Amino acid sequence: MDEYIEKVLTGEILASKKVILACKRHKKDLERAKTDDFPYYFDKERADKAIMFMEMLPDPKTLQTFPLADFQKFIIGSIYGWYRKDHPEWRRFRKAMISVARKNGKSLLISGVGLYEFLFGKDPAYSRQIFCTANDKKQASIVFEMIAKRLTALRSRDDWVKRATKRVREEIRNLDDYSYVRPLSRDTGTVDGFEPYVAILDEYAASKTIEMMELLESGQGQLDNSLTMIISTAGFDLNAPMHTIEYPYARKILEGEIEDETYFAYIAEQDNIEEIDDESTWIKSNPILSVESQYERVMNYLRKRKKESQEKGTYNSVLIKNFNMWRQAEEDSYMDIETWDDAEVPRADIQGKKVWFGVDVGRTSDLFAISWLIPFEGYWYADSFAFVGTKYGLDAKIKADRLDYRHLEEIGQCEITTLESGVIDTERVYDWLHEFVSVNDLDVQAICFDPAQYGPLLTLIEKNHPEWEQIQIRQGTLTLSMPTKQFRDDVIEKRVVHAPNEILSGAVNNAVLKTDNNGARIDKNKYANKIDALDALLDAYAVCFTTDIDNYLTDDDILNGDFGF
Repeated sequence: MDEYIEKVLTGEILASKKVILACKRHKKDLERAKTDDFPYYFDKERADKAIMFMEMLPDPKTLQTFPLADFQKFIIGSIYGWYRKDHPEWRRFRKAMISVARKNGKSLLISGVGLYEFLFGKDPAYSRQIFCTANDKKQASIVFEMIAKRLTALRSRDDWVKRATKRVREEIRNLDDYSYVRPLSRDTGTVDGFEPYVAILDEYAASKTIEMMELLESGQGQLDNSLTMIISTAGFDLNAPMHTIEYPYARKILEGEIEDETYFAYIAEQDNIEEIDDESTWIKSNPILSVESQYERVMNYLRKRKKESQEKGTYNSVLIKNFNMWRQAEEDSYMDIETWDDAEVPRADIQGKKVWFGVDVGRTSDLFAISWLIPFEGYWYADSFAFVGTKYGLDAKIKADRLDYRHLEEIGQCEITTLESGVIDTERVYDWLHEFVSVNDLDVQAICFDPAQYGPLLTLIEKNHPEWEQIQIRQGTLTLSMPTKQFRDDVIEKRVVHAPNEILSGAVNNAVLKTDNNGARIDKNKYANKIDALDALLDAYAVCFTTDIDNYLTDDDILNGDFGF
């Protein structure tokens, strides 16, 4: 474990930025552990004990035992080496996210964790519940069956294990302490006395909602020593909870942006798409390449996958599954996620600025989106706000849109309608817009709108703010083709940047580019996916993109003493 960390930090083993940060975090914490202020300590003996157990387990396919790879020792050593100083039997890391490319032994590794906890777990000493979970029953059974097969091999070697354990259909029982292992998925049904001591979420990137995570975490509420392990390769769905919630949370922990001492993260990925052309970097997403005996087999597999994908037009799939990079599933995606993420900036001070609003009206199932563009020196700053209808139920909408609107309302990115009908109240939309402009002392240049259902808001603005110019944006390709293409180019060149905004980012992730004889415009990739916030933003941009912000002058520029003729 220590050798791996040193090799990563010295560059002898090439690793992703996030893996390097994970190694730096461990080394830093070893120094912090020497102080009274840091409440955790590292027990190398206990870490080594867990590693030794994993190494004595047979591979279910060959029934042979193999040493753990160096990166696997780092993962297991971290999870089983750190403990609380005030309760030495309680683990430090209560949640872990492990993300590597396919064929790097992640399911095999995690089955060892499940079996170790089943046989030797403590606190509670009895009735430990270990669940192998996934989006569907078939996936949930993969790790469960690995545990069962490895246990069968142990039973043939050890009399105590043989006497103390038993499999009954889809449950593995410890007869000595009443613990058990079960597969669990959305279609499993009710689980009595649900308290998951260890919860393994396999291929979490495939989960469309946070239902399973909420179920597991709520069940762990009364446990002091529980463990949740998320293990997954990247996925196609950029609005999946793993990508929108867990992945950015883990990244922020590793980068030191937020502090969570109980969360462990190991994310092996390519740092950019250009690295795919350099085979020497493939170890970043495939750390198993550090194992000499596996090197040629894995490299030949990756070369073949890359070559075939380029010939068949399935390159995105290989980038996702074999190089652990989050990508849109559609080859005609409007904008790649790296481009959009690179253009994110901290929320700006917009006090007293000129503003162009774009409006896309929704009443029941759609969002009522208001997006805006504000000129700064040399670039446009974009942000958005949404009103959420609940006509068919808020939980159903959260599930369909894959956006946690309750959380987004708490952080100020949307507002959920309070009308019993579930319909969005246009008067409330107007009140919010009026207040937003007033509080920020904004100079409204235009309200750029999609005419569909816009009439009620148009009337309210005409009555109360006749000075706000309202500009209708025709929704055909002929009108929107040029600003749609230019917006993407300007995001690439950082001439358009954006605030952190999950609804707007989700819309960008959902958008695909449709073309006809008149040009191009965005559309959504599936019926349920929302692009309302981006539609609203492009309505504003259809007016803004002709404005020369390189030579843009504000009223303050003109009125200050430095301006003259």
